[in-house]
Amino acid sequence: MKIVTYNINGIKARLPRLVEYLAEQQPDVVCLQELKTSDETFPEADIRAAGYGAVWHGQKSWNGVAVLARGADPIERQRGLEGEPEDEHSRYLECEVDGVIVASLYLPNGNPQPGPKFDYKLRWIERLSARARVLLAEEKAVVLAGDYNVIANDDDTYSVRAMAEDALMQPESREGLRRLVAQGWTDALRTRFPKGGVWTFWDYQAGAWQRDAGFRIDHLLLSPVAADRLADAGVDKDYRGREKASDHAPTWVKLR
Repeated sequence: MKIVTYNINGIKARLPRLVEYLAEQQPDVVCLQELKTSDETFPEADIRAAGYGAVWHGQKSWNGVAVLARGADPIERQRGLEGEPEDEHSRYLECEVDGVIVASLYLPNGNPQPGPKFDYKLRWIERLSARARVLLAEEKAVVLAGDYNVIANDDDTYSVRAMAEDALMQPESREGLRRLVAQGWTDALRTRFPKGGVWTFWDYQAGAWQRDAGFRIDHLLLSPVAADRLADAGVDKDYRGREKASDHAPTWVKLR
């Protein structure tokens, strides 16, 4: 079972790339982030024509998450996180596919920091952690897949110095993610590449892709039951280099 997290950076603009990826790789589940489209304008017909069912949680121009399943309709479990009723950002969607619980999440960027956006980021991590504890208690195969907007370790970026002041790499951001993982989650990509040096994002600016100046912010965290089924994990890096590609590459885990 290949489960992919893919920040699409605008599903309308990247729809040809997404359909291409689905056709070529035929993943079983795809968790999308940054749809940047409302619920009403989500391209459901195109997704279904590609052989996938979908559940989505859209938002006009910003955010937005979805779960796609090959040949099936994902069963929705929860949209949004508890803790801030006034939070209208579309950043969390939890579904079940073939007995595996998958959550597509888009953690806030947090820049500029310090400031309200960074405070919101840290609160969101805590709200995610609260939900993650509930999911662990179910003792099922769970994959928390998404753009976490956290560079967890120094070897997860091309340049510690370049990212030193960024919200993605602040001690508070890292500590929030570490506390989440310490609940009992397995970082699939880290398990596969323990020495780091694997990127999932390359900025459009300053020739980042051409220089391979990237970093790892897309993560797949596995519950103990899912971790027992871990077969492989990786990044489909080549898709970042295609015409009009997202600035993220599809990042995946395979479960037995």
